[in-house]
Amino acid sequence: MRVAVGQFAAGVDSGENTTAAGRLIEAAARAGAELVLLPESSLYATADGSKAIAAIAEDLDGPFVAAVAGLARKHGIAVVVGTYEKNPDGLPFNTLVALDGHGGMLGCYRKVHLYDAFGYRESEGISAGNPGEPLVFSLGGFRFGAFTCYDLRFPESARTAVDAGADVLLVPAMWIRGPGKEDHWNTLLKARAIENTAYVLAANQNGPLATGYSVAVDPAGVVVANAGDEAGLIITDLSQERLSRVRRQVPVLDNRRYAVVPHAVKRRGAT
Repeated sequence: MRVAVGQFAAGVDSGENTTAAGRLIEAAARAGAELVLLPESSLYATADGSKAIAAIAEDLDGPFVAAVAGLARKHGIAVVVGTYEKNPDGLPFNTLVALDGHGGMLGCYRKVHLYDAFGYRESEGISAGNPGEPLVFSLGGFRFGAFTCYDLRFPESARTAVDAGADVLLVPAMWIRGPGKEDHWNTLLKARAIENTAYVLAANQNGPLATGYSVAVDPAGVVVANAGDEAGLIITDLSQERLSRVRRQVPVLDNRRYAVVPHAVKRRGAT
């Protein structure tokens, strides 16, 4: 199965962001891909705090997702993309949407681990998703599982998707620039592939805000494609034979003795 990973830098104009996403979707379809992965925050990206998100968040049948669904349908390609979703019960969600090649909804994932790190507080403007609701869907003979950006730092996120049947992990991100951040990005993506014997496809935004270097990693942790630090598209072919061979050689999923059990985390200082 041929898949694509698109990299671009979103801004504060949702129309321009939709156009940029559309170019990548069209290019992926022309290259023969059955699925294209686009970054987190493809709807809107800003250096301002997360409190700005409430003003631009949309329903899942709103203009942005509707436009992407139309592009998926027009070009006959499945799309996974990051948006911001209105929440009638509070702060909006940082949401991934998976659409099939007819523009139909395969599912969605609301970011579980919010980026309260490196001096940023995503939780000030975003509601956390439910860790018991992984996004896993089937396409082209593979099972895909998805999670978002900061979730990458929590290996339970990947293992939860694998436990639900995923053999390809999708990681849309806006991995913000900073000291050591590129090294963290590359190391963690390879680790998630190796420890789960799974393909990892990671779609990052490029500068000025994010690090770029979207990648495709095979189940043995080998980087097979890298987008560098400019906007563009990478293409890779997934192989069932490669996946099966690595899982036979390194049967970590059969040998493990720990389960992942979602739970409410008690905040430091809470009583």
